[in-house]
Amino acid sequence: MLTNNQNVIKWVDEMVALCKPDQIVWIDGSEEQLNALREEAISTGEMEKLNEEKLPGCLLHRTLPNDVARVEARTFICSRKEEDAGPTNNWCDPKEMYAKLTPMYDGVMKGRTMYVIPYSMGPIGSPLAKVGVELTDSIYVVLNMDIMTRMGKQAFENLGETSNDFVRGLHSKANIDPENRYIVHFPEDNTIWSINSAYGGNVLLGKKCFALRIASYQGKNEGWMAEHMLILGIENPQGEVTYISAAFPSACGKTNLAMLIPPEVYQKQGYKVWTVGDDIAWLKPGKDGRLYAINPENGFFGVAPGTNAKSNFNALESTKKNTIFTNVAHNLDDNTVWWEGLDKNPPEHAVDWTGKPWNGKTSEEKGAHPNSRFTAPAINCPCISPEFNNPEGVPISAMIFGGRRAKTAPLVYQSFDWKHGVFVGSTMASETTAAATGAVGVVRRDPMAMLPFCGYHMGDYFAHWLEMGEKLGDKAPKIFNVNWFRTDDEGHFIWPGFGDNMRVLMWIVARCKGEADAVETPIGYEPKPEDINIEGLDIDLDTVKGLLNVDVDLWKEEAKGIREFYAKFGNKLPKELMDQLDALEARLAK
Repeated sequence: MLTNNQNVIKWVDEMVALCKPDQIVWIDGSEEQLNALREEAISTGEMEKLNEEKLPGCLLHRTLPNDVARVEARTFICSRKEEDAGPTNNWCDPKEMYAKLTPMYDGVMKGRTMYVIPYSMGPIGSPLAKVGVELTDSIYVVLNMDIMTRMGKQAFENLGETSNDFVRGLHSKANIDPENRYIVHFPEDNTIWSINSAYGGNVLLGKKCFALRIASYQGKNEGWMAEHMLILGIENPQGEVTYISAAFPSACGKTNLAMLIPPEVYQKQGYKVWTVGDDIAWLKPGKDGRLYAINPENGFFGVAPGTNAKSNFNALESTKKNTIFTNVAHNLDDNTVWWEGLDKNPPEHAVDWTGKPWNGKTSEEKGAHPNSRFTAPAINCPCISPEFNNPEGVPISAMIFGGRRAKTAPLVYQSFDWKHGVFVGSTMASETTAAATGAVGVVRRDPMAMLPFCGYHMGDYFAHWLEMGEKLGDKAPKIFNVNWFRTDDEGHFIWPGFGDNMRVLMWIVARCKGEADAVETPIGYEPKPEDINIEGLDIDLDTVKGLLNVDVDLWKEEAKGIREFYAKFGNKLPKELMDQLDALEARLAK
């Protein structure tokens, strides 16, 4: 036992009685214990040890082909009242769900070991951190949670001996049966149950399950925010750092932006970019009334395909040691890993992600699964922020929303005020790409990039954002929208993207400091075209003007789409957002 907290001990005892494991191991987080688990996983074939010289401390893991991604259809929010889950979540009555799942867990760990994992989301000792305990029968989960969280007995220091404020996570691989796979959240009970999966996003319960679904509900009740946002800092040549958080739906370059490398024009002047987080931000008003953010995670759970030295040098560097690779190709020539988009030299002697022999030069099949992953320690990242472990967090000056729009959204605009910013975030959208579905260009709305991750009714979530704005007053961050994905008539991207996105961030920073002008448009404030630095780029001022163009007819269509989307939320939609939509339509009509 690593704790005298009776709330923890009582709950663990109850779950042991239910799951009936052969043995129980409390995870203290020591290197000695972790090494023994690594050795065990290698000896059973669950993990493979990679080239110790090229990839020191790295392991390769495969999941079953029926278990390779988050399963939204099998993910539930079981609030006591159905209306509290809202129209965007799957709901089931908690009593009914407990009754359904309890028999599945009964004796599920016979012949197995139950690992008791205490972990902290956020730096140990941080007033913004929270504690979880995950019970699992998977060594893969233990080793990943070690990378992704602050795991071990130190997590109990934050909890203390009497508190009951910890998230109870129960996970079993069971038989990895997709028909009986469930990832279930009980917000009022601070509880997550996951069964019949061994894939990261469904079983690393600190990640989306706790850090977004449960934490968003906690934040609403406790006056803070859990958001699907990266956090980065831009340091100017004088050493001042401005911090920005940003929300993007998947496939919109979130990790690339979080680990951005400044273009030469800024590097020469001495600018730096620091990564605080690449996926999740917990935000809370600080002592000075500003909004402060921590990254509750301690590592990166990144998509491997497409990650390379050009697209994201810092992410690739992060994977060079003590990383777990899941569902990538195994290069047998030098015992390293490979995935599509890593380089132009697929290995000839390899094993694909399913474990079958694979020749990258001749095979039609992919070597790595499109959703293959790396779990890498944040400390490996060359641009990790010196403030990464600051218990107080970092002060946020700007919040950015973004999506993938071919024509509608301009390169960047600023909201008129906080309420208008909440409107902008609540209507966030991306157009489907060929990769996503058969239909291209279908508009998918994903408010604040939280649609799959909000643990309660999204109408109440919008209301919580509006309340936070009132609480913060004139100290609230400024809100912006960006779109790196405008295309020309042939469908080619006009803006270069990647590191050059910093050119847009520089205008955003200047706006936050009151150092840049703006032009008022019907949708918000835009930069003057000459205020976007294009030095060294292959585009001219006219191109920037085009990227900032607001097509009134397209925006009238957009407003119709928003009205339809808002109808989903019925009387739970805050009146302020409907007023914002009316105001937008009135401005467009002028």
